[in-house]
Amino acid sequence: MNEAKAASARSRAVGDAVLKGSGVIWFLAAAAGQIAFIYYITVYYGGRTLSGNYAGWNDREIIDGYIAGDDFGNVMFAIHVLLAAVMTFGGLAQLVPQIRNRFRAFHRWNGRVFMVVAIFLALNGLLLTWGRGTYLSIISAIAISISGVLVLFFAAMAWRFAVARRIDEHRRWAMRLFLAASSVWFFRVGMMAWIILNQGPVGMNRTLSGPADIFIAFGCYLIPLAVLELYFAAQRSARLTPKLGASVLVLTATAVMAVGIFGTIAFMWGPYL
Repeated sequence: MNEAKAASARSRAVGDAVLKGSGVIWFLAAAAGQIAFIYYITVYYGGRTLSGNYAGWNDREIIDGYIAGDDFGNVMFAIHVLLAAVMTFGGLAQLVPQIRNRFRAFHRWNGRVFMVVAIFLALNGLLLTWGRGTYLSIISAIAISISGVLVLFFAAMAWRFAVARRIDEHRRWAMRLFLAASSVWFFRVGMMAWIILNQGPVGMNRTLSGPADIFIAFGCYLIPLAVLELYFAAQRSARLTPKLGASVLVLTATAVMAVGIFGTIAFMWGPYL
């Protein structure tokens, strides 16, 4: 009996180590891609904003960021884009265990800033989408709106459990919040991964209403959230098989994400910097 328990404990320890390792690899890849995103926002949008070249926001063939005569909308767009860099950096810092454990005051205040900015961006995103009409298709507008609602819900739950000092629950909801708040980044990465892996924009069109566009528009937050839930379930399991299965899933997702990160930097951001 004791030998069986010891073997089970060793098996669980191995599974936990492999699962944790897959999570670390995913985070390192995501961090590299999100740091590139922060750099792109800072240089492309920040540079044009500081120089007063607001019309330069439209140098890329995307949704018009600058609309002549719409001063309020232009200000809201600038705030939205630039705060996205702040939120992304803050979210990454929250996930680094060394920062969380050694600089607890910073972790708490950074977390508060991250949540407040995420809530503001979700509400502002809904305003820009439905008040200003900043979207290419109704289906893409619905997809981004759902992600905004999820951000508001996840932020409320993370805050609730932080106040209650239920730290494990707080961290799980905070991770859900981080993924939902990163949906814009996941969308771009997912789009480029799809194009590269299919050797072309199969099922896509310029209004983001093609079948692949729709899949990515909803999948950019639903798929990462689903993978995260399976990761949490594997953490709770005492068996080796679920842990190894979740690890394979996370590493597969990381590989696809890495392809998308490369494509995004090389073809979507790099040429405009």
